[in-house]
Amino acid sequence: MRPVRTALAAALLGVLALAGCGQSSTTASPSADPTSAAPTTAAPAAAEGFPVTVEAGNGSVVLARKPGRIVSLSPTATESLFAIGAGPQVVAVDDQSDYPAEAPKSDMSGFKPNVEAIIARKPDLIVLANDLDNVVAELSKIGIPVLLEPAATKLDEAYDQIADLGAATGNKAKADEVAAGMKKQMEELAATAPKDTKLTYYHELDVTPYAATSGTFIGQIYGLFGLTNIADKAPDAAGGYPKLSAEFVAQADPDLIFLADTRCCAQSRDTIAKRPGWSKLSAVKNDRVIALDDAVASRWGPRVVDLAKQVGDAVRKATTN
Repeated sequence: MRPVRTALAAALLGVLALAGCGQSSTTASPSADPTSAAPTTAAPAAAEGFPVTVEAGNGSVVLARKPGRIVSLSPTATESLFAIGAGPQVVAVDDQSDYPAEAPKSDMSGFKPNVEAIIARKPDLIVLANDLDNVVAELSKIGIPVLLEPAATKLDEAYDQIADLGAATGNKAKADEVAAGMKKQMEELAATAPKDTKLTYYHELDVTPYAATSGTFIGQIYGLFGLTNIADKAPDAAGGYPKLSAEFVAQADPDLIFLADTRCCAQSRDTIAKRPGWSKLSAVKNDRVIALDDAVASRWGPRVVDLAKQVGDAVRKATTN
């Protein structure tokens, strides 16, 4: 699994659906067995706003006290936690959480969660994007609050997840500010976008190549700028992430190509020009191949605004040249 392909990996693993497991915030008695032990550090005193109930992907999660030892196994959640001021409360993040730089990165995996390794960090809150290997239920048995915040399918879900994290960590005011700021900026970008561009585009997730259709989270961002997605006409487009042939892309000849595999697979305008028939693509000839940061393009946290700005800039450049 390449480090920056989290969105594609999640989609292909079929883990975007919300889980329905319930949660308990009751702390179990300490035990010598790490698989059944609750955190042994003293829990922080109850703070204003607690106890609080958060409606997450795994149902209603009750937190009796403000958490002081958070483990994030979701790169998007990690970004959001630091953006809302909960960074000092985070004691460990997964091996894919590469932003911000000060996040306490570990060798833990959100795709292959190890319950014992998680418990060893003595967390009083765990944030996940995927419920793989029934990890939510396993952690629930120990009485550690778990927030399951799956990949957002629309922008409103991204805003809601930030609000969830704010409520759960005692940083509600800052979280609301961040979410409102994101929403305002996205609305402004959409409002100032060129109208009726009739431009087509191709968003590449992986060198294979896998694409994202307009029905996906990333596709909806492109939709704000009036772009038409060539992947929507792919034979297996219904799943949202069709695998396209080089011939399909060459025949569609998109006006814009966005590469979200620049870090994982070192793709660029020069490398894709070497693919069969691609050197003659309009996007290649007209220098309309946009290199994205894989991590930014695969997450649904605060930096989604940066992605939208990059798309908006590309559209404006294409319509004025």
